[in-house]
Amino acid sequence: MPDLMATFNFVLEIGGVEMASFRKCSGVESETEIIEYKEATKDGKIRIAKMPGAMKWSDITLERRIDESKALWEWRKQVEDGDIDTARRDGSIVIKDSMKAEVARWNFERGWVSKWTGAELDAGSNEVATEKVVITHEGLHRA
Repeated sequence: MPDLMATFNFVLEIGGVEMASFRKCSGVESETEIIEYKEATKDGKIRIAKMPGAMKWSDITLERRIDESKALWEWRKQVEDGDIDTARRDGSIVIKDSMKAEVARWNFERGWVSKWTGAELDAGSNEVATEKVVITHEGLHRA
């Protein structure tokens, strides 16, 4: 049985290239919408049947310490400038252990940064300045 790791590293890859590492990641989830309809049984009773509908995926939210890299800001800027075709990219959320070995990977399709949030700036705070991005996409698959 492998040792449980207390610390993981979450990495964003775009086109197979590591763009940034993150301290928090949420929204790695998929859901199937439910279609309900009423039907009559042979003995005349009404029952509600449930069928799978369309698939939908949550937006992925990533948070990291701000550093000199402007890669996430520039990706968001493509959307702000109306260049959504260039901004749509396939990518991956990769979990790495403390030795930087890959533990798990989720690939997303046609992702783009729908929201970028900068740090709350407070000179009296002991908090690390962070940036947060929300990636909207059209599919998520465990690799």
